[in-house]
Amino acid sequence: MPTQVNSDDVTRMSEALFIERDWRSASASKFWVLLVLATVIATSGVIADSTASVIGAMIVAPLMTPILGIALAIVLGDRPALLPSVAYVVGGALLVIAIAFVIGMVNFHADDYATNGQVAARISPRLIDLLAALATGTVGAFALVRRDISDALPGVAIAISLVPPLAVVGLLLEAGRYADASQSLLLFGTNVAAIIVTGTLVLRLYKVREIARAAGTVTGGVGRRTITIIVALLVVVALPLGIGTFNVAYDSLVQVKATPIAQAWATKAGWQVTTVTVVNRTIIVTALGPPPEVEVDSLRTALNDAGYSADDVVIRLVVGGTRLCAAGGTTCVIPSDLQASS
Repeated sequence: MPTQVNSDDVTRMSEALFIERDWRSASASKFWVLLVLATVIATSGVIADSTASVIGAMIVAPLMTPILGIALAIVLGDRPALLPSVAYVVGGALLVIAIAFVIGMVNFHADDYATNGQVAARISPRLIDLLAALATGTVGAFALVRRDISDALPGVAIAISLVPPLAVVGLLLEAGRYADASQSLLLFGTNVAAIIVTGTLVLRLYKVREIARAAGTVTGGVGRRTITIIVALLVVVALPLGIGTFNVAYDSLVQVKATPIAQAWATKAGWQVTTVTVVNRTIIVTALGPPPEVEVDSLRTALNDAGYSADDVVIRLVVGGTRLCAAGGTTCVIPSDLQASS
């Protein structure tokens, strides 16, 4: 089993990762077609809260190719290849967000994805997500270098989340949830930074630059400033991820304490609470029961008395629709988009 790379491997990696600039070329057209299809699959999967569809989009999505291309271009000092790779990543990300935004416009979603599991999983990035991204990026670069373990690449595609977070960004921007959209964008940025850093380290470990230099294919150099910028990028994303870790811990604590309060509120009216979740300081309660409709303002008041007046509350009545109870208030209202459609 080979443990070293040679000049043929460097050529193979370059051909696989460096997408041609001409959008009509085979590599470029393949990238854009697969990206559009992956975006439609991912966005549809997010809207339907379908894990299977989202996983399918991860496998199809080609964004990891130019991201690893950035790492290879850095190692080789190939600036002519570096800029197009960056352009493909940035342009591809913008295209995904735009397509998801348009799909969101034609899709009516009453609660703006407040109870969507696929959305919730991508708007609370934590330090553990950075650790997972670093490990996944390492495996991806390792599988690229070592042809004998290239079978691992489909698993890497599933493990690293690139297109789904961008799809969530587009949907949340269309829904007006700008803060949550920024969190999903942070998750994407974290994964990109992790892939570039680990890809660069793995390629350096396998002495790809030295092999390319010996073959006469290295034409430039990459200074320490470039490496420093990449590492600094990783440190920068780690800070908000640390804050996200704290917020997730807070949400978990609130969920434990809010659940019995919600259950007591529902029981008084002969109703039943099916789920209580907390996402980004928003308490989401789902309840069902017989007519008449349960009175919702008293739950907002009970949560205020328990010390959660600064948290938004979303109450989903299986019979009766959704109510939004804004932080700092004592009343709950029907969402404006539901009022407009009624």
